Amino acid sequence: MFESAEIDHELSKSEYTRAVEEVRHALLDAQQRLLDESKQAVLVVIAGLDGGGKGETVQEINSWLDPRHVRTVAFGAPSDEERERPPLWRYWRMLPPKGKVGIFFDSWYEPPLHGRAYGNWGQAQFDRAIERASRFERMLANEGFVLLKLWFHLAKAQQRKRLRELEKDKLTRWRVTDEDWRRFEHYDALVDTAKRALRLSSTEYAPWIVVPGRDERYRSLVVARGLLDAMVNDDVAAPPADTPLHPVPAIDGQNVLRALDQGEPMPKDEYKIELERWQGTLARLVRRSAFRKRSLVIVFEGMDAAGKGGAIRRFAAALDPRLYTLVPIAAPTDEERARPYLWRFWRHLPRKGNAVVFDRSWYGRVLVERVEGFCTTSDWMRAYSEINDFEEQMVEHGAVIVKLWLQIDPDEQLRRFRERETEVTKRYKIGPEDWRNREKWPAYENAVADMVDRTSTELAPWTLIAANDKNRARVTVLRTICERLEAALEDD
Repeated sequence: MFESAEIDHELSKSEYTRAVEEVRHALLDAQQRLLDESKQAVLVVIAGLDGGGKGETVQEINSWLDPRHVRTVAFGAPSDEERERPPLWRYWRMLPPKGKVGIFFDSWYEPPLHGRAYGNWGQAQFDRAIERASRFERMLANEGFVLLKLWFHLAKAQQRKRLRELEKDKLTRWRVTDEDWRRFEHYDALVDTAKRALRLSSTEYAPWIVVPGRDERYRSLVVARGLLDAMVNDDVAAPPADTPLHPVPAIDGQNVLRALDQGEPMPKDEYKIELERWQGTLARLVRRSAFRKRSLVIVFEGMDAAGKGGAIRRFAAALDPRLYTLVPIAAPTDEERARPYLWRFWRHLPRKGNAVVFDRSWYGRVLVERVEGFCTTSDWMRAYSEINDFEEQMVEHGAVIVKLWLQIDPDEQLRRFRERETEVTKRYKIGPEDWRNREKWPAYENAVADMVDRTSTELAPWTLIAANDKNRARVTVLRTICERLEAALEDD
């Protein structure tokens, strides 16, 4: 895989000057077109061996392009803030918007590559990390990213020579550290590990380009042409072909929502006792020392007027406001539309010892976007696995996920809609969109049933809550959160 990169590729100064001037003009034209159309983003992933010219090449990329529309991020050792979130969080939050170019040093490949080469990671852990990277890249490609992955390579003798040359020169000595020489001692293991990583993760939507690092002119031209190809590639931006394949509805018309027993109303006296009981339990649970190693992610979904707001207020009343964040989700902003749909949720993930409450969530992709036709069938069908992967990463990093669906029947919804229209203090809660959504009740019901079937996992199960009676629903919400959190803390 690296054999051709170890050949002595060389370009004369005149050959290089002619070729690079031509490609630089083309790059600036491509960058302006990318910005004007804003249909896709270009993400350049920089990896490879020390001394291979990674830093110098990125400097050149920034000199070839308009730097106002390029964002270069060097990821070193994770900060305390980053360590308290899933590993991909630090990359998600730095993704460029459509129309821009992002350059990532030391990306999601660095931890598994060096972990495995240094003997700290087992083969299964390494392979799983590379598989997750490929799934992440597939999702980015489906969301309008063109990925250019560059591996800068040097033969072992070339790397030793390069490091010594840099070390001799007073002007470049600072570039060579003890860590560089430590990595050189692991050269063979790192190259073997890289071969496996590149083989497993070089895909049609995110192929690797191996860049020979010995000759700086040849290296620069390889990168320039690869970057140009990525910037003029508009295949990714085209919407995927729609497909008729979708979940098959139940033959007899029954589903998990229709089978939900609404039960009897909870007496007011009992409600007050139970509310106090579970609010107190929740307050005590988050004060446990074990919770400092955990985080709590609560997802509220439900039919319009099902009582999410009231349930959230009862939850919030039990906690110190410094321990939780409430994230209300509405239609995406221009900033959010310019990035993958999960971006606006990734950036709100809490630190250890904290909670976040999502009032509506990433499930909008398989609910409102599906029903209203805001995305294709391919988009919402692939979202099930993307969502499950997102939640798996949260749980692996210590999050307790509680997903709550509040369900009322159509008659109760109609009663609440009319009540909102007549009461001055509630009129702001009702609008034309609510009535339009009501007309699509069967479509939303089918979408919810599919959502539960495909995303209620052992790591993050759904809890369906009968919400015709607000008092019983609020108590059930609090009890469910407490039981899930307590079970997780007891397991620690």
